Amino acid sequence: MLSSRAVDVEGGRHRTGRLLRGLAALGCAVAWLLPGRGFGTIEEQRARLPPAAECDDERVAGLWRCQIYEENYVEWSTFTLNITRDPSDPSQLRGTISNHGWDGGPADAMPPTCDRQSGGEWSVSMDAVGTVRNEHEIAFGGIGAWRLDAITCGHGPAGYNLDHFTGTIDPAILEFQSVNNDGGRAVNEPCVFRRIRCPPVASAAAPSVNPVPPAFYPSLRSGCSGLF
Repeated sequence: MLSSRAVDVEGGRHRTGRLLRGLAALGCAVAWLLPGRGFGTIEEQRARLPPAAECDDERVAGLWRCQIYEENYVEWSTFTLNITRDPSDPSQLRGTISNHGWDGGPADAMPPTCDRQSGGEWSVSMDAVGTVRNEHEIAFGGIGAWRLDAITCGHGPAGYNLDHFTGTIDPAILEFQSVNNDGGRAVNEPCVFRRIRCPPVASAAAPSVNPVPPAFYPSLRSGCSGLF
């Protein structure tokens, strides 16, 4: 997740740094008490995802995608997990995590053109490892150094905290229901993943998220995390 240390020296929106975590928590609490968009509901995340890929005898490996909108930061993130199993120990996972991020409003589920960008659009990635227990309890997190893969518009992140997703796979609806903790801005941040490619993952572009916003913004069920 984008570090709170990221600075936009051109646009000035981040000139004094990201909002402090306490303010973000306050905004989240307000969004919970007052039904609205706030943190982005689980139903919204589900509505934007492509159909799930059903893979024979394989619940975990493949390409998984989640898209979230953070109103407090006016920022979108599309996370992609490329998960493979260790051939010598199928309970051990390895692969990559990538994040395509951009600044935008609630209607900008697809990145605005550069002439409409008030901030930036960028892509980062990192190597990742993890574990699976009982074929549905997943932990998958970044290791080593993160990589800045592209800056499409404006600025890129000056800093980035490695993402760490933990949660469970619900086989009935083919979702990895996770929370992200990156040691910084993301604290138990819900992220609903849907598997969009079975293993082995082909090099061709995977299905994108649904660019049409949901017709509704349902209220948060409880708090800011674990809303599945």
